[in-house]
Amino acid sequence: MCGQQSDHKRQWRDYQTKNGARPIKDFLLALPDEDRAAILTEMEHVREHGTSIARHLHKDIYEARTIYNTKAYRILFACEGRFHHVLLALDGFQKKTQQTPRAHIKLAEQRLADWRQRGKDKRVSQENERQT
Repeated sequence: MCGQQSDHKRQWRDYQTKNGARPIKDFLLALPDEDRAAILTEMEHVREHGTSIARHLHKDIYEARTIYNTKAYRILFACEGRFHHVLLALDGFQKKTQQTPRAHIKLAEQRLADWRQRGKDKRVSQENERQT
């Protein structure tokens, strides 16, 4: 799936709320430049190599791990799209405990469910428009 090579190039997208907020982008922009660059470099490695270099957390949720200047950062994501080529960033945070906090995994799962539902609603709406 997402970790396998395909003819479809993997690409990152960040979760956007129904109201247009982009929490992952906001998280990244709030970081010092060097920390953000380290996270983006790791995200690029995941884009190039797939989930084989990420950690599977739960169901469809994976974790991209970055350590920079003694700080541990995590980007939680899922593989989406017809060919699993979309790496959908769902949550980002500085990790301060040994295990990934369950609240972050739950938030990522909620955002993924929301993203999928809105995509489904959009497809149904487009189909209804074509039939009229």
